[in-house]
Amino acid sequence: MAALLPIAASAQDSLSGAEFDSYSRGKTFYYGAGGQPYGAEEYFSDRRVIWSFLDGHCQEGRWYEDQGNICFVYDEHPDPQCWRFRLGATGLTAQFQGPSEGGTSPLYEIQSSPEPMTCEGPEVGV
Repeated sequence: MAALLPIAASAQDSLSGAEFDSYSRGKTFYYGAGGQPYGAEEYFSDRRVIWSFLDGHCQEGRWYEDQGNICFVYDEHPDPQCWRFRLGATGLTAQFQGPSEGGTSPLYEIQSSPEPMTCEGPEVGV
């Protein structure tokens, strides 16, 4: 039984930047929250990302590690959004690290794929 404790404990530890990069690089993750689809993010080798709320609109950004958090900044939203990522038996979970009204539900990995996500092109004309 004692041999299982380090494995169970490590599943609860936050991922370091290197661990997060190794797990996510080159993949697209689809996330859920509260039993509903939430969004998708594609991770590139240079810590670039593309995020979408599954509405076809995509935002480009970057991530970095800061005090045990994985923080994201996006072209359209330059204020950092920091999360604690953990890897468990069912995949990634992410808990927002910052002030939020009413709290936030953790995000969890629904699916991952090596395929890029679909983004609509820029809106043109009226």
